[in-house]
Amino acid sequence: MPIDILLTIIVTATVQSIFGVGMLLFGTPILLLLGYSFIDALSVVLPISIAISLFQVIKHIDYVDKIFFKKVLRYCIPVIVLFLALITSIKINVGFIMGIFLLLVALKSFLPQVDNTLKSIVKYERLYLIITGLVHGVSNLGGSLLTVMIYSKQYPKDTTRVTAAACYAMFAFFQLITLLIMQTDFSIAYDIRAFFVQIGIVTFLIVEKMLYGNINNEKYNHIFAIFLFTAGLALIGKSML
Repeated sequence: MPIDILLTIIVTATVQSIFGVGMLLFGTPILLLLGYSFIDALSVVLPISIAISLFQVIKHIDYVDKIFFKKVLRYCIPVIVLFLALITSIKINVGFIMGIFLLLVALKSFLPQVDNTLKSIVKYERLYLIITGLVHGVSNLGGSLLTVMIYSKQYPKDTTRVTAAACYAMFAFFQLITLLIMQTDFSIAYDIRAFFVQIGIVTFLIVEKMLYGNINNEKYNHIFAIFLFTAGLALIGKSML
């Protein structure tokens, strides 16, 4: 049992349990830094991400921004599938750019200039979502852009998390289907990956009961800003290694 993967799952599953994203955004670069291949990283994080997202969506399905969700299906998913299929021959380092972007978004509540700039960017939803799909297809880091878009809408915390979770579940589902159709070989055994999914679910249930319910909307927005700032630093750090 790879202990390094187990610890990574517990940490990133905790993040995703609170914010609706995190397993792919943090889990992928961490596993890459630990020496695992991109495909093996996907084989671990995708099923766990889907499982946690489904639990979150089932609990608060009425809070999903269905209009935004349909736009994600229309503009993100086809691009994700296309560029994931091409990823074996394309290497693009978008981590540094995404990291800077997340840092700016995290500061939006404190700097009016950043807030105004963000609003001017995300209003081009169609183009923004297409770019999100491209970034996610080639790097698995599209969750960073997704969180920026959702955070900019200033939803209540349940709507923020479940909308992110619903979109994230579709990201992971279509990525996994694409890999299966391409008959990709995974070096990590199926039973080990299945065990990791169970660990992810247990982590979610614990966090949901002991932590998430005790966070009010105002505190959630502050924590979410810290999450974005941390994600930005992590992406910048990874891109410089």
